[in-house]
Amino acid sequence: MLHHPVVIIGAGPAGLTAAYELTKRGVHPHVLEAASQVGGISRTEIYKGYRFDIGGHRFFTKVDVVNQLWQEVLGDEFIQVPRLSRIYYQNKFYDYPLSIYNTLLNLGVIESSLILMSYLKAKVKAKLQPDLEAETFEEWVTDSFGSRLYRTFFKTYTEKVWGIPCNKIEAEWAAQRIKGLSLKKAVINALFGSNDTKTLIKKFDYPIYGPGMMWERFQQKVDEKGGQISLNTRVMSVKREGYHITEITADQDGQEMTITGENFISSMPVTALVNRLDPLPPDEVLHAAKSLSYRDFLIVALIIDEAKLFPDNWIYIHSPEVKVGRIQNFKNWSPAMVPDQTKTCLGLEYFCTEGDEIWKLSDTELLDLATREIEKLGLAKASQVEDGTILRQPKAYPVYDRDYRRHLQVIQDYLSQFDNLQTIGRNGMHRYNNQDHSMLTGLLAAQNLLGDDHDLWNVNTERSYHEEFTKEEWKGREKPELVMK
Repeated sequence: MLHHPVVIIGAGPAGLTAAYELTKRGVHPHVLEAASQVGGISRTEIYKGYRFDIGGHRFFTKVDVVNQLWQEVLGDEFIQVPRLSRIYYQNKFYDYPLSIYNTLLNLGVIESSLILMSYLKAKVKAKLQPDLEAETFEEWVTDSFGSRLYRTFFKTYTEKVWGIPCNKIEAEWAAQRIKGLSLKKAVINALFGSNDTKTLIKKFDYPIYGPGMMWERFQQKVDEKGGQISLNTRVMSVKREGYHITEITADQDGQEMTITGENFISSMPVTALVNRLDPLPPDEVLHAAKSLSYRDFLIVALIIDEAKLFPDNWIYIHSPEVKVGRIQNFKNWSPAMVPDQTKTCLGLEYFCTEGDEIWKLSDTELLDLATREIEKLGLAKASQVEDGTILRQPKAYPVYDRDYRRHLQVIQDYLSQFDNLQTIGRNGMHRYNNQDHSMLTGLLAAQNLLGDDHDLWNVNTERSYHEEFTKEEWKGREKPELVMK
C-alpha cells in the first residue's frame, strides 16, 4: 500500500499544474493518469511523424500567473503564431473577425441590411424590456446580435457541435464562450483594425511541437522534484468514511494497487468520481450525475500531397450539407508539426456522442467520409489524400443543457462537504474551461493545501480571478508547509 501527502487524479493541465505547484513547495504528490501519456485533451498525438492537436489549443491568457508558468516551463520553445480562422457557409468563406468588405461581398447589400435591421430591432427590444434575461443560447445570441445574424452564423454550427437545438442550450455557455464580443465591436474592428476583445486576438503563443510538449515538460519537472506520475492507471474506487477520503483503488496495467493519502485532488469527470465513491453517495447525487452529459468528438487526420492548401489555422464549417464541424491545418499552427514540408496535415473534427452513427463508423468509413467532404468543400482533391488516422475523444465538452446547472449544484453541494477533496479542471468541475482557467483551478487547489482558502468554483465566473493574480502577488503567497485539512 502506497501513502502520499497528496493524491491527484488526472494528468491533464489542471492536475499537472497542481502537482507542479506542490513539488515547488516541497510536497511530493502522486498523480494517477488513466491514459498512456499526459496532457488530457491538450495532448499532442503523433502519427508517422505527423503531430496533431486535440481541438486546437492557443496559449493566450489574461491570468498573469498562468502565463508566468508557461514561460517558466517552456521558455524559448514557444513560437508566436498569427491567428487566422474563417467561417465556411453556403459555399463561401467569411472572415473572422468580420471584415466589412468580405461580409458585404458574400452576403450582398440586401442581406447585410436585413442583418443590421434585425440587430437594431434586438437593441430596441432590449431597451424596452431591460429586465428580460435570456435563458437559452438562442435567446442570448438573438438578443445580442439579432435573429437574422443568429440564423446565419450561429444556429447551424452550434447545433452541429452540441447535437441539440439551440433553445435547449443554457445561455451561460454563450455568455462564457462569446464574452466581450458585440456586433458594434466587430464592425469597429473591421473598419479601424481595433482589437480589444479576447475572442478576437490576432496572435498567440504555441509550443513548437504542439501543446503536448508543454505537459511533457510539466511531467519531467514534477518527476525531477520528487513527485510521482503513474500512467495507464485507472481509478476504480474512491473509498470514503463519511465526508473524508481514505484511499483509492486503481488498476495499473492489469495490476490492482491501493493508494492512501491525506489530501485528494480530482480532475476526472465529476460524474465518474461520484459513481466511484465507496460507499456510493445518496440517490439524488447519483441521479444528478446521471443527468449531466458530455459531447464527444473525433478527429480524422488526413495527410495530403500538397504543400499549401489554405492559410487558416482552423476553419469553422457552418455548412449543413457536410458533417464535419471544424478543420485544423496543423502546419499553420507550427511547421514543425509536419515532417515533410511538401505535405499538409488537416484535422477534420466531427462532433458526436459516443455510440451514435458517426462514432460507430469504422476507421475506413471515417477516412472515406473525410476524404469526400474535404473535396466537397473545395479545400483539397480526394486524389491528393495519401494517408490518415482516426482519434476518438470521449467526454471532450461538458454540455450546458437547460437542466445542467441544477444537477451540477446538487453534486457541488455534496462534494463541498468533504474535508480533504477538491475537484479541478474542465471535467472535474463540468465546466467548459479553457486550459488557462483549468490550470488556475489546479494552482488554487494546491494553494488551498498550503493554507489559502480559494473558492475554485468562482474561477472563470468572477472577473477577479481573470486579473487578480499577478506575478508579484503570487510570489507573496508562497508557503512552505502543507496544511492538513
